[in-house]
Amino acid sequence: MNTLRRHIRTGLGYCAIAAMIASGSVKAADMIRIHAGSENAHTLFALEELTTVLAKRGYTVQRTGIQEADIVLLPVMSAAMLESMVASVGSYSFPLKPEGFSIRKSGAGKCWVVGADAAGVMYGGLDLAEQIAESGMAGIEKTDQNPYMEKRGIKFNIPLDVRTPSYSDMSEAGQRAIADVWDLGFWKEMFDRLARDRYNMISLWSLHPFPSMIKVPGYPDIVLADVKRSTAALAETFSGRATGYDAPDILRNAETVLTMSIDEKIVFWKKVMAYAKGRNIDVYIVTWNIYTYGTEGKYGITDDLANSTTKDYYRKSVKQLFLTYPDLAGIGITTGENMGKGNEGFEAKEDWVFQTYAQGVLDVVKEQPGRRITFIHRQHESAAKYITQTFASLAANKSIEFLYSYKYAKAHVFSSTKQSFHEEFVRDIAGGKTLWTLRNDDNYYFRWGAPDFVRAFVRNIPHEVSRGFYYGSDGYVWGRDFLTKDSDSPRQLEIARHWYHWMLWGRLGYNPDLSNERFIALLQDRFPGVDAAGLFAAWQEASMIYPVTTGFHWGALDYQWYIEGCKSRPEPAQTTSGFHDVNRFITLPPHRETGYQSIPDYVKMTVAGTSSVLKSPPAVSQQLHDHADKALRLVKTIDAGRNKDLLHTLQDIRSMAYLGKYYAYKISGATHLAAYRETKEVEAQKAAVQQLTSALEYWQRYTASAMQQYKNPLWTNRVGHVDWVKLTEEVRRDIEIAQQSHADSLRNQ
Repeated sequence: MNTLRRHIRTGLGYCAIAAMIASGSVKAADMIRIHAGSENAHTLFALEELTTVLAKRGYTVQRTGIQEADIVLLPVMSAAMLESMVASVGSYSFPLKPEGFSIRKSGAGKCWVVGADAAGVMYGGLDLAEQIAESGMAGIEKTDQNPYMEKRGIKFNIPLDVRTPSYSDMSEAGQRAIADVWDLGFWKEMFDRLARDRYNMISLWSLHPFPSMIKVPGYPDIVLADVKRSTAALAETFSGRATGYDAPDILRNAETVLTMSIDEKIVFWKKVMAYAKGRNIDVYIVTWNIYTYGTEGKYGITDDLANSTTKDYYRKSVKQLFLTYPDLAGIGITTGENMGKGNEGFEAKEDWVFQTYAQGVLDVVKEQPGRRITFIHRQHESAAKYITQTFASLAANKSIEFLYSYKYAKAHVFSSTKQSFHEEFVRDIAGGKTLWTLRNDDNYYFRWGAPDFVRAFVRNIPHEVSRGFYYGSDGYVWGRDFLTKDSDSPRQLEIARHWYHWMLWGRLGYNPDLSNERFIALLQDRFPGVDAAGLFAAWQEASMIYPVTTGFHWGALDYQWYIEGCKSRPEPAQTTSGFHDVNRFITLPPHRETGYQSIPDYVKMTVAGTSSVLKSPPAVSQQLHDHADKALRLVKTIDAGRNKDLLHTLQDIRSMAYLGKYYAYKISGATHLAAYRETKEVEAQKAAVQQLTSALEYWQRYTASAMQQYKNPLWTNRVGHVDWVKLTEEVRRDIEIAQQSHADSLRNQ
């Protein structure tokens, strides 16, 4: 009791209480009376969820006064109400933090939900609704939860317009999503889902968003009416620096997707941000620099660091962005990609960003003294010490929260639960806080779900320097599903198709202690009548194919490796097609934190007769076989009936398992081939051919399974076209490489 009062006194937020009649307190088909003491959007959302669940359980629901209510959602402003709750449940001393909540049942059968603030009330109400949906009122359990990571966000590369693109626009997902991001219904469903999964921020990433979102004083001609995309035949790949998106042919063939004035666009984004705020989701705009898409060279604006007009335009744009959107929480920047021609040092880049973005933000807080703004500075093609020096005055401003950002696992979170790329960065920020960029450029097609991996990954993030994370992709835009062949209309959101995947990162970011039993219960609620424990296990086993494979075959950046196509751009693959052949599987080393041994080191070790504590390539191959075989065995026991969602899920699990078998045989074949080249033992060469022949068989099973459900090919932003049919010839060529090795050896004798 004293702990709860102390948190209220110290300003950790007001507490709220929701009371609900538990098991046995009402009869079937009885009315449940609900009182919401606050009409804020957070509470109303929880109320909607509870009302829906209760209706499904056979109860009629009525709004009523507090005295008559069976369920109360109430912000408690007095000690008397707290005394009432404590008198009901006996005692209470859990130290609530912002966004935290508790659920308690009293001996009389009431269930109390206590939230530290409006967000805590919402999360508590949502949790209670889920418990009732899963187990009925009798299954409500005592619950205490505080957020583990303060910020749990998503990274969303936003394709606003062909004239103001994101980094990911030159892809099929990017082009298709242009219309999606101008649909308010898309964002409402997105934010509802994110709130249920405990996300509290969204970062919208754009190369240069201003012409599509604001009217900049002094630059009246830099506004874009309507929403356009190009009908030109676009190249397979563009510069890794995101230049050339405004080539004449691209802009000349632009078509109008939506007719909107800039004023209508502003109204639209105000509605988007307001709705997000009502779901406890902060909206941030994050940019790369320096890009001038959408300005068409007007007013002499260029991407030259020394151009004073460009600096003025950017500073005024940043200020106007915040003045236009009162619900915008912050801005993020990147000093990289297109800053200078290669001769400028870190100091010049940081000075430019300070003179534009930082000064623009300072202008805002001077004009709006009560405004709080978060400023996120990515360390990308820069160095923390220069950032710290240049932005010291900004960080010292009490109206501004200054955060660093770092790409924690490069482009592949699905590689290892432990990462170490950040260690020097953590030392250099000297007590600062960071938002980690968690990049998923592995999984676009198949429904992924391995709670044990996500839980361990989150736990290993250095908590003491963390403000949180945002999770997402550069090679894909998570708009609406366009890959599924028998997709419903309207097409579902990608995060709806991948609901379990996105749930895991949000829920376990909020509470990594959330048990597997809870996830099994959620699966059971979604798929009634199914062996949910078996589905959970099969799903996790198949999903582990991703980190085991990518942990062994480590291409750090997005253009260096894409597991679902076994390819990259040509240069990292060292092949003309970008396919990672058996030779590349020999030469590309593992991720340094996986404990895996490279193929060359393993061969040298076996020839020398020594040993290693590292996991050998044959052991990694067997690990993949085990994950895949267990998944396939379990899937056979699950009958989906006519449940389309479950049918698709099971097919995805099969596809991932077949992909795992392919990589297991490929790693084994590569190991035998490397051994043959070192020892010239014919049995090793024969084993390589045999293993790679089996790899081909499972690649064919994988692609047949995948194409039964999904379209092929897929045009991606980072590795170009992924065409499973064409790649099959590359897989077959691996066998020829192994066969040719023996012929070459005989010829050289």
